Amino acid sequence: MKKEILVTGGVGFIGSHCVVELLQVDEYEIIVVDNLFNSNLKTLENVEKITNKKVKKFYQIDLRDMTELSKVFEENNIEAIIHFAALKAVGESVQKPLLYYQNNLVGTLNLLELAQLHHITKFIFSSSATVYGIPKHLPLTELSPTEAISPYGSTKLMVEKIIHDLCRSNPSFHAILLRYFNPVGAHPSGLIGEDPKGEPNNLFPVLSRVLLGMKDELTVFGNDYDTPDGTCIRDYIHIQDLASGHLAAIQSLFAPLNNNDDDDHHINGDVGDEMRRSNCEIFNLGTGSGISVLEAVKAMEKVSGKKINIKYAPRREGDAPVCYANADRARHLLSWSPRYTLPDMCQHLWNFHLLHSQTSSSSL
Repeated sequence: MKKEILVTGGVGFIGSHCVVELLQVDEYEIIVVDNLFNSNLKTLENVEKITNKKVKKFYQIDLRDMTELSKVFEENNIEAIIHFAALKAVGESVQKPLLYYQNNLVGTLNLLELAQLHHITKFIFSSSATVYGIPKHLPLTELSPTEAISPYGSTKLMVEKIIHDLCRSNPSFHAILLRYFNPVGAHPSGLIGEDPKGEPNNLFPVLSRVLLGMKDELTVFGNDYDTPDGTCIRDYIHIQDLASGHLAAIQSLFAPLNNNDDDDHHINGDVGDEMRRSNCEIFNLGTGSGISVLEAVKAMEKVSGKKINIKYAPRREGDAPVCYANADRARHLLSWSPRYTLPDMCQHLWNFHLLHSQTSSSSL
């Protein structure tokens, strides 16, 4: 009997790459829910083309619609949930905080309520490094202080707390919170990748649009930071590595984690009993090293063979000079580690955009 896994936001950038990984495991059947607000159903077709497999069912549903969402649980025998669906633009969240709180919190509460009602005890939440705020010490570990500074980051941190409370109240409910850093790149096939609707907020989608002639220049906010080239440094992780992290997490829920106290103590130092033995586990997913804005620019210029015009602007409020992860916990307890390099990230992203632009042109 195959295990049915519900993936919310499964047509989005991260969700679609995760679905590719899941479909390649014969013992899983995948059910996808997505409202297609910032995604396209063509992505799901390309996922099935990559894997030569089909998802069991697709539902175009907003998680806030409890009536329609209930049908997903009634019509299937779901054993685990991977929850990606959320609004995710940090800048927009500052401008529209109520939209983000309403969408990200209500949708998750509905999902958790139905999970409890249908006795689903395995849950993976797509969290974010934004829960840490501006780092006080580096690298960031799972025990680093959390202090989200944007409404988006606050919704992620609030959902983490909700899940923690649920796990405390129900010892049979097991959750994994994956805090990931900066996902970039695309599937090596070039068939799926990141192409956000509207104006992109993250560095690599903006770089892509400059290279494609959709924008005149890249605005770099601040070149006077205390870093080697004066620009911000971030921990960029290939989307395929992020997807493999989710696969490792779901497999660990079906085969309990190796909670070796000595290993965990060695990984994070003074790890408290709650974190070590809790049925709610937290893992950073990052490479453990940083890449500056100008390093990213040079890498994209190299793979594309094109020059990127840069305009420098003052620092943005809330931007940390440097941010990168300690992902040792995932390495040891999930047997996961990133495999792809910055050149891989850039090459795969560029391949996706070249193929995507050719496909769009040929369909006109």
